[in-house]
Amino acid sequence: VQLQASGGGWVQAGGSLSLSCAASGLGTGESVMGWFRQAPGKEREFVAAFAGRSGTYYATFAAGRFTISGDDAANTVSLQMTVLKPEDSAVYYCARGPRVSGFQPAMESSHYTSWGQGTLVTVSS
Repeated sequence: VQLQASGGGWVQAGGSLSLSCAASGLGTGESVMGWFRQAPGKEREFVAAFAGRSGTYYATFAAGRFTISGDDAANTVSLQMTVLKPEDSAVYYCARGPRVSGFQPAMESSHYTSWGQGTLVTVSS
């Protein structure tokens, strides 16, 4: 499975950005597709996940500002980010793994078996 992420870039605080990710070379089975991010000097952290009919999941900092959506048939996932803050600056990674139900498994990076190359988001103050 290969994941191709796009979007990102530079925006001023309070602005919006969208990220998209498409998966190809797929096997069978439903999946969960998620976004993680990693800022310089920090560990990678969970942002949001789309698990089809099993639900969507958000990190606390993302709830209310970010919206994840996906298309199971097309194997794509998008992340709409609004009211961006400088602390949202990071490299954002999309990832894919076997379908899960529940926040705990969806937020675990170890659950995801395929990762995209990352796209940089920079929010200036």
